[in-house]
Amino acid sequence: MAKRVQFRRGTTSEHSSFTGAVGEVTVDTDKDIVVVHDGSTAGGIPSPSLSQAQTFTKAQRGGVTTLTSSSNATAVDLSLNNFFTITLSENTTFGAPTNAVAGQAGSIFIVQDGTGSRTGSFHANFKFTGGADPTLTTTANAVDRIDYVVKSSTEIHAVATLALA
Repeated sequence: MAKRVQFRRGTTSEHSSFTGAVGEVTVDTDKDIVVVHDGSTAGGIPSPSLSQAQTFTKAQRGGVTTLTSSSNATAVDLSLNNFFTITLSENTTFGAPTNAVAGQAGSIFIVQDGTGSRTGSFHANFKFTGGADPTLTTTANAVDRIDYVVKSSTEIHAVATLALA
């Protein structure tokens, strides 16, 4: 038989004067958010609301997703992460990013393998300064970085920083 769990709930004003037990969870009915209590902080610690702008007081970190090139093509799925890395083992074309949503930003680290001499080109959705793809550094083990901001699902503004290592 299914069990129903109901949490203590109240308005933002009611929460401001309430100090819950350690690990107690309540619901702020004005903000529609969950509040976690630590036994000492009046009002508890509100969880972020995905429908409101957030102010972070600590560093935010994401992982780095590894891309691979197969048959001289590299797929970039922007729903997987904001930061990507690829070690080139062949010449490649970075395809049109899938799941591109306006406002997303990040970087693609492009590393030459121990052989080097690998080239890269980019789908027309990538818009570089001057209208041309950058010429990647081809020295063995070289690192280039492409920083991007998604303007629309078909337009990704990109800047290349070359020869980082």
